[in-house]
Amino acid sequence: MGTMPAPSQRFSESARSDWTDEREALLQRKIDELGLAIEGTRLEPLIQQLYAELEGAGIALRPPVYLSDEWGCPEGIPVIGIPFYLADERLRRLEDELMEGVEAESDEEIVSYLRHEAGHAFNYAYRLYETEEWHELFGPYSRPYREEYEPNPFSRNFVRYLPGWYAQKHPDEDFAETFAVWLDPVSNWREAYAGWGCYPKLLYVDRVAKTLGNAPPAVTPEGFVPGRELGTSLADHYRRFGHSRVEVPAYFDGDLKDLFNRGPAPEDGTSEPADRFLARHRRSLVGNIAYWTGLSESIVRGLIDHFVERSKLLNLWVKQDEEPELLLELVAYATTLCMNRLYKGDFVIK
Repeated sequence: MGTMPAPSQRFSESARSDWTDEREALLQRKIDELGLAIEGTRLEPLIQQLYAELEGAGIALRPPVYLSDEWGCPEGIPVIGIPFYLADERLRRLEDELMEGVEAESDEEIVSYLRHEAGHAFNYAYRLYETEEWHELFGPYSRPYREEYEPNPFSRNFVRYLPGWYAQKHPDEDFAETFAVWLDPVSNWREAYAGWGCYPKLLYVDRVAKTLGNAPPAVTPEGFVPGRELGTSLADHYRRFGHSRVEVPAYFDGDLKDLFNRGPAPEDGTSEPADRFLARHRRSLVGNIAYWTGLSESIVRGLIDHFVERSKLLNLWVKQDEEPELLLELVAYATTLCMNRLYKGDFVIK
């Protein structure tokens, strides 16, 4: 007679089955038919916190906030879009599973992103980006906007706020990040950035906010229709925003053989296949390497996925008592390759 599973195990299996069914049903639904709203969710008090900070900083502007398919401020329009999945726990869980993480998940992170988007809204509301002084400080607004850029983690010409050295991506992002630091009540920007090359940018924001804070905005959201991008199914949304595969040539087999063990693995429970080890640590490896290098997560993920596939084919394995040291070696190795990719155009310098 077989052993009956414990009640907690049966409950867990049932919950997983229920979620699988619900997940598949959700993916077929159109986002704008899910009845999502900001009111009554955890987002509502966070938006009110942003408005209170703007009021405390002497800024009358209250950019409207709406649910969108991603974080953003439509170009030239002083409104703020928040990802729809943050308004529903089921959708947040789906985002976490399909995208391997949620951008701005905690309350603190959400408010940080709101401050950043408020910077865009302030910029657009008063058309600061059209002025010569703005161009001199932040650069030409017309500069091409590229998803991949080459940040300098050690530059003191930019503030540091959102992950990925985001202020270095484009002059518009530089202003939004500078505004966010200036607005953040705990940033202590006058002391933290004193002597930095970005300090004049902070002084500019401080001066312009005091000058225009109570002035009627030159641009308003009148006529803007929010949420038009949500007329697609969740499945189509994730086909659009999901991670695209990054092809990586088989350059690294020799290095992987040096990092991991080769040959027959012991059968005493003290080892683990290298591909499983990499899969277990995949999310943290991708997140941390992308954060500190500034290389896009999709490219870092492509590299780690390549390691997983090659390690399986090469039958590599890991001693459990060597895991901490191996993780350090792996992070150092993958980070070096990613820095090559970022600044030299390929993982391997030829």
